[in-house]
Amino acid sequence: MNESVLDCVRKFSESGKPIGSICHGHLILAAAGSVRGRKCTALHGLGPVLVDAGAHWIEPETRMDSVADGNLITGVMYRAHPAYIQLFVKALGGKVTGSDKRILFLCGDFMEDYEVTVPFQSLQALGCHVDAVSPEKKTGDVCPTAVHEFEGDQTYSEKPGHNFVLTASYEGLDASSYDALVIPGGRAAEYLALDETVVALVKGFMESRKPVASIGHGQQILAAAGVLKGRKCTAYPTVKLNVVLGGATWLEPDPIDRCYTDENLVTGAAWPGHPQFVSQLMALLGIQVSF
Repeated sequence: MNESVLDCVRKFSESGKPIGSICHGHLILAAAGSVRGRKCTALHGLGPVLVDAGAHWIEPETRMDSVADGNLITGVMYRAHPAYIQLFVKALGGKVTGSDKRILFLCGDFMEDYEVTVPFQSLQALGCHVDAVSPEKKTGDVCPTAVHEFEGDQTYSEKPGHNFVLTASYEGLDASSYDALVIPGGRAAEYLALDETVVALVKGFMESRKPVASIGHGQQILAAAGVLKGRKCTAYPTVKLNVVLGGATWLEPDPIDRCYTDENLVTGAAWPGHPQFVSQLMALLGIQVSF
Protein backbone atom coordinates (compact mmCIF):
# COMPACT_ATOMS: atom_id res chain seq x y z
CA MET A 1 0.00 0.00 0.00
CA ASN A 2 2.93 2.34 -0.69
CA GLU A 3 1.24 5.37 -2.24
CA SER A 4 4.28 6.36 -4.32
CA VAL A 5 4.31 2.87 -5.89
CA LEU A 6 0.59 2.97 -6.59
CA ASP A 7 0.90 6.44 -8.11
CA CYS A 8 3.66 5.20 -10.42
CA VAL A 9 1.49 2.28 -11.59
CA ARG A 10 -1.48 4.60 -12.18
CA LYS A 11 0.63 6.90 -14.36
CA PHE A 12 1.76 4.00 -16.54
CA SER A 13 -1.81 2.73 -16.77
CA GLU A 14 -3.16 6.14 -17.75
CA SER A 15 -0.40 6.66 -20.32
CA GLY A 16 -1.32 3.49 -22.18
CA LYS A 17 2.26 2.23 -22.00
CA PRO A 18 2.69 -1.56 -21.63
CA ILE A 19 2.40 -2.93 -18.10
CA GLY A 20 3.47 -6.49 -17.34
CA SER A 21 2.65 -8.24 -14.09
CA ILE A 22 3.16 -11.83 -13.05
CA CYS A 23 2.15 -13.92 -10.05
CA HIS A 24 1.50 -11.79 -6.93
CA GLY A 25 2.50 -8.58 -8.70
CA HIS A 26 -1.17 -8.27 -9.61
CA LEU A 27 -1.93 -7.23 -6.02
CA ILE A 28 -0.19 -3.93 -6.74
CA LEU A 29 -2.31 -3.45 -9.86
CA ALA A 30 -5.45 -4.18 -7.84
CA ALA A 31 -4.47 -1.71 -5.12
CA ALA A 32 -3.81 0.94 -7.78
CA GLY A 33 -7.23 0.41 -9.33
CA SER A 34 -5.58 -0.56 -12.62
CA VAL A 35 -7.42 -3.85 -13.27
CA ARG A 36 -10.98 -2.56 -13.25
CA GLY A 37 -12.71 -3.81 -16.39
CA ARG A 38 -9.52 -5.49 -17.63
CA LYS A 39 -8.90 -9.16 -18.41
CA CYS A 40 -6.45 -10.74 -15.95
CA THR A 41 -5.11 -14.16 -15.13
CA ALA A 42 -3.03 -15.24 -12.15
CA LEU A 43 -2.56 -18.01 -9.65
CA HIS A 44 -5.97 -19.36 -8.64
CA GLY A 45 -5.67 -17.94 -5.11
CA LEU A 46 -5.51 -14.38 -6.45
CA GLY A 47 -8.77 -14.69 -8.39
CA PRO A 48 -11.11 -13.42 -5.63
CA VAL A 49 -9.12 -10.25 -4.88
CA LEU A 50 -8.80 -9.41 -8.58
CA VAL A 51 -12.55 -9.90 -9.06
CA ASP A 52 -13.19 -7.65 -6.04
CA ALA A 53 -10.95 -5.06 -7.68
CA GLY A 54 -13.18 -5.13 -10.76
CA ALA A 55 -11.08 -7.32 -13.06
CA HIS A 56 -12.52 -9.66 -15.67
CA TRP A 57 -11.06 -12.89 -14.30
CA ILE A 58 -9.62 -15.38 -16.82
CA GLU A 59 -9.31 -18.80 -15.23
CA PRO A 60 -5.87 -20.23 -16.07
CA GLU A 61 -5.90 -23.65 -17.69
CA THR A 62 -2.23 -24.18 -16.83
CA ARG A 63 0.44 -22.35 -14.88
CA MET A 64 2.02 -21.39 -18.20
CA ASP A 65 -0.85 -19.10 -19.21
CA SER A 66 -0.64 -15.37 -19.88
CA VAL A 67 -3.29 -12.89 -21.05
CA ALA A 68 -3.07 -9.55 -22.85
CA ASP A 69 -5.78 -6.89 -22.65
CA GLY A 70 -4.67 -3.73 -24.38
CA ASN A 71 -1.54 -2.47 -22.68
CA LEU A 72 -1.90 -4.89 -19.73
CA ILE A 73 -0.15 -8.27 -19.78
CA THR A 74 -0.66 -10.68 -16.89
CA GLY A 75 0.90 -14.09 -16.28
CA VAL A 76 0.24 -16.89 -13.81
CA MET A 77 3.77 -17.53 -12.51
CA TYR A 78 7.37 -18.02 -13.66
CA ARG A 79 6.40 -21.00 -15.82
CA ALA A 80 4.38 -18.53 -17.91
CA HIS A 81 7.46 -16.50 -18.86
CA PRO A 82 7.67 -17.61 -22.53
CA ALA A 83 4.10 -16.55 -23.38
CA TYR A 84 4.35 -13.54 -21.05
CA ILE A 85 7.51 -12.24 -22.76
CA GLN A 86 6.05 -12.86 -26.23
CA LEU A 87 3.01 -10.75 -25.36
CA PHE A 88 5.14 -8.02 -23.80
CA VAL A 89 7.46 -7.79 -26.82
CA LYS A 90 4.39 -7.58 -29.07
CA ALA A 91 2.96 -4.79 -26.88
CA LEU A 92 6.22 -2.89 -27.32
CA GLY A 93 5.91 -3.21 -31.10
CA GLY A 94 8.61 -5.85 -31.42
CA LYS A 95 8.96 -8.39 -34.21
CA VAL A 96 10.98 -11.62 -34.05
CA THR A 97 12.49 -13.14 -37.20
CA GLY A 98 14.55 -16.27 -37.83
CA SER A 99 13.10 -18.17 -34.88
CA ASP A 100 12.16 -21.32 -36.81
CA LYS A 101 14.95 -23.17 -35.00
CA ARG A 102 15.08 -26.34 -32.93
CA ILE A 103 17.26 -26.09 -29.82
CA LEU A 104 18.34 -28.99 -27.59
CA PHE A 105 19.25 -28.59 -23.91
CA LEU A 106 21.49 -31.21 -22.31
CA CYS A 107 20.29 -31.56 -18.72
CA GLY A 108 21.10 -33.49 -15.57
CA ASP A 109 20.21 -33.63 -11.90
CA PHE A 110 21.31 -30.58 -9.91
CA MET A 111 22.22 -28.45 -12.89
CA GLU A 112 22.13 -24.74 -12.02
CA ASP A 113 18.49 -23.58 -11.82
CA TYR A 114 19.00 -20.20 -13.52
CA GLU A 115 21.41 -21.55 -16.13
CA VAL A 116 18.81 -23.91 -17.54
CA THR A 117 15.53 -22.09 -16.90
CA VAL A 118 16.41 -18.59 -18.15
CA PRO A 119 17.96 -19.56 -21.52
CA PHE A 120 15.32 -22.26 -22.06
CA GLN A 121 12.41 -19.88 -21.51
CA SER A 122 14.14 -17.06 -23.42
CA LEU A 123 14.47 -19.21 -26.53
CA GLN A 124 10.86 -20.36 -26.16
CA ALA A 125 9.78 -16.72 -25.90
CA LEU A 126 11.57 -16.03 -29.19
CA GLY A 127 9.43 -18.71 -30.83
CA CYS A 128 12.01 -21.50 -31.07
CA HIS A 129 11.15 -25.15 -30.54
CA VAL A 130 13.15 -26.02 -27.42
CA ASP A 131 13.61 -29.51 -25.96
CA ALA A 132 15.33 -30.65 -22.78
CA VAL A 133 16.72 -34.17 -22.37
CA SER A 134 18.73 -36.07 -19.79
CA PRO A 135 20.37 -39.52 -19.89
CA GLU A 136 18.15 -42.33 -18.63
CA LYS A 137 15.13 -40.02 -18.46
CA LYS A 138 12.07 -39.57 -20.66
CA THR A 139 9.48 -36.96 -21.56
CA GLY A 140 7.77 -35.60 -18.44
CA ASP A 141 10.48 -36.71 -16.01
CA VAL A 142 12.05 -34.02 -13.85
CA CYS A 143 15.58 -32.98 -13.03
CA PRO A 144 16.05 -31.36 -9.63
CA THR A 145 18.15 -28.22 -9.87
CA ALA A 146 20.50 -26.39 -7.52
CA VAL A 147 21.01 -22.72 -6.66
CA HIS A 148 24.53 -21.63 -5.80
CA GLU A 149 25.29 -18.38 -3.99
CA PHE A 150 28.17 -16.69 -2.21
CA GLU A 151 27.30 -16.11 1.44
CA GLY A 152 30.66 -15.20 2.97
CA ASP A 153 32.33 -18.63 2.92
CA GLN A 154 35.39 -19.76 0.97
CA THR A 155 33.17 -21.05 -1.82
CA TYR A 156 29.52 -20.92 -2.81
CA SER A 157 26.71 -22.60 -0.91
CA GLU A 158 24.28 -24.99 -2.59
CA LYS A 159 20.53 -25.03 -2.07
CA PRO A 160 17.64 -26.81 -3.81
CA GLY A 161 16.17 -25.08 -6.86
CA HIS A 162 13.00 -25.76 -8.82
CA ASN A 163 12.25 -29.08 -10.48
CA PHE A 164 12.80 -28.80 -14.23
CA VAL A 165 10.48 -30.82 -16.45
CA LEU A 166 12.06 -32.58 -19.44
CA THR A 167 10.28 -32.23 -22.77
CA ALA A 168 11.76 -35.17 -24.70
CA SER A 169 13.21 -38.63 -24.13
CA TYR A 170 16.96 -39.19 -24.28
CA GLU A 171 16.78 -42.71 -25.63
CA GLY A 172 16.14 -42.72 -29.35
CA LEU A 173 16.82 -38.99 -29.65
CA ASP A 174 17.52 -37.76 -33.18
CA ALA A 175 20.12 -35.10 -32.37
CA SER A 176 20.56 -34.31 -36.07
CA SER A 177 17.09 -32.74 -36.10
CA TYR A 178 18.25 -29.88 -33.87
CA ASP A 179 19.97 -26.68 -34.97
CA ALA A 180 21.88 -25.96 -31.75
CA LEU A 181 22.91 -27.42 -28.39
CA VAL A 182 22.85 -25.65 -25.01
CA ILE A 183 24.74 -27.02 -21.99
CA PRO A 184 23.77 -25.55 -18.59
CA GLY A 185 26.22 -25.45 -15.71
CA GLY A 186 25.85 -26.64 -12.13
CA ARG A 187 26.66 -29.98 -10.55
CA ALA A 188 25.27 -32.12 -13.40
CA ALA A 189 28.28 -31.46 -15.64
CA GLU A 190 30.56 -33.39 -13.27
CA TYR A 191 28.92 -36.73 -14.00
CA LEU A 192 27.51 -36.04 -17.47
CA ALA A 193 31.12 -35.58 -18.60
CA LEU A 194 31.67 -39.27 -17.79
CA ASP A 195 28.76 -40.48 -19.93
CA GLU A 196 29.97 -41.79 -23.31
CA THR A 197 26.63 -41.06 -24.97
CA VAL A 198 26.80 -37.45 -23.80
CA VAL A 199 30.35 -37.11 -25.10
CA ALA A 200 29.26 -38.51 -28.47
CA LEU A 201 26.30 -36.12 -28.59
CA VAL A 202 28.50 -33.09 -27.96
CA LYS A 203 31.11 -34.23 -30.48
CA GLY A 204 28.39 -34.61 -33.10
CA PHE A 205 27.22 -31.01 -32.71
CA MET A 206 30.76 -29.62 -32.72
CA GLU A 207 31.87 -31.67 -35.72
CA SER A 208 28.81 -30.59 -37.67
CA ARG A 209 29.67 -26.94 -36.87
CA LYS A 210 26.23 -26.33 -35.40
CA PRO A 211 26.05 -23.68 -32.64
CA VAL A 212 26.92 -24.95 -29.18
CA ALA A 213 26.40 -22.70 -26.14
CA SER A 214 27.80 -23.76 -22.78
CA ILE A 215 27.84 -21.86 -19.50
CA GLY A 216 29.42 -22.17 -16.07
CA HIS A 217 30.55 -25.72 -15.32
CA GLY A 218 29.09 -27.00 -18.60
CA GLN A 219 32.53 -26.60 -20.14
CA GLN A 220 33.63 -29.65 -18.14
CA ILE A 221 31.61 -31.64 -20.67
CA LEU A 222 33.24 -29.87 -23.61
CA ALA A 223 36.68 -30.67 -22.19
CA ALA A 224 35.77 -34.32 -21.65
CA ALA A 225 34.51 -34.53 -25.23
CA GLY A 226 37.86 -33.29 -26.53
CA VAL A 227 36.33 -30.48 -28.56
CA LEU A 228 38.19 -27.53 -27.01
CA LYS A 229 41.59 -28.03 -28.60
CA GLY A 230 42.57 -24.86 -30.42
CA ARG A 231 39.42 -23.01 -29.35
CA LYS A 232 38.98 -19.85 -27.29
CA CYS A 233 36.85 -20.41 -24.25
CA THR A 234 35.71 -19.02 -20.92
CA ALA A 235 33.93 -20.78 -18.05
CA TYR A 236 33.32 -20.49 -14.35
CA PRO A 237 36.80 -19.70 -12.91
CA THR A 238 37.11 -23.04 -11.08
CA VAL A 239 36.73 -24.81 -14.43
CA LYS A 240 39.83 -23.08 -15.86
CA LEU A 241 41.99 -26.17 -15.35
CA ASN A 242 39.58 -28.33 -17.38
CA VAL A 243 39.56 -25.76 -20.17
CA VAL A 244 43.34 -25.34 -20.30
CA LEU A 245 44.05 -29.08 -20.11
CA GLY A 246 41.46 -29.53 -22.84
CA GLY A 247 43.68 -27.51 -25.15
CA ALA A 248 41.74 -24.25 -25.27
CA THR A 249 42.98 -20.71 -24.90
CA TRP A 250 41.53 -19.45 -21.61
CA LEU A 251 39.53 -16.22 -21.84
CA GLU A 252 39.19 -14.49 -18.48
CA PRO A 253 35.56 -13.89 -17.45
CA ASP A 254 36.17 -10.35 -16.26
CA PRO A 255 33.60 -9.16 -15.43
CA ILE A 256 31.78 -12.37 -14.55
CA ASP A 257 28.99 -11.64 -17.04
CA ARG A 258 31.43 -11.66 -19.98
CA CYS A 259 30.65 -14.19 -22.72
CA TYR A 260 32.59 -15.06 -25.85
CA THR A 261 31.87 -16.47 -29.30
CA ASP A 262 34.56 -18.49 -31.11
CA GLU A 263 33.19 -19.64 -34.48
CA ASN A 264 30.25 -21.94 -33.59
CA LEU A 265 30.99 -21.98 -29.84
CA VAL A 266 29.47 -19.60 -27.27
CA THR A 267 30.79 -19.82 -23.71
CA GLY A 268 29.89 -17.95 -20.54
CA ALA A 269 31.02 -18.06 -16.93
CA ALA A 270 27.79 -17.85 -14.94
CA TRP A 271 24.14 -16.84 -14.99
CA PRO A 272 24.80 -13.05 -14.73
CA GLY A 273 26.00 -13.41 -18.33
CA HIS A 274 22.63 -14.58 -19.67
CA PRO A 275 21.92 -11.41 -21.71
CA GLN A 276 25.20 -11.83 -23.63
CA PHE A 277 24.94 -15.62 -23.65
CA VAL A 278 21.48 -15.68 -25.23
CA SER A 279 22.14 -12.78 -27.62
CA GLN A 280 25.37 -14.35 -28.91
CA LEU A 281 23.57 -17.65 -29.52
CA MET A 282 20.80 -15.72 -31.29
CA ALA A 283 23.41 -14.16 -33.57
CA LEU A 284 24.76 -17.58 -34.56
CA LEU A 285 21.22 -18.80 -35.26
CA GLY A 286 20.22 -15.71 -37.21
CA ILE A 287 17.44 -14.75 -34.79
CA GLN A 288 16.64 -11.04 -34.58
CA VAL A 289 14.25 -8.89 -32.56
CA SER A 290 13.41 -5.52 -34.07
CA PHE A 291 11.27 -2.62 -32.88
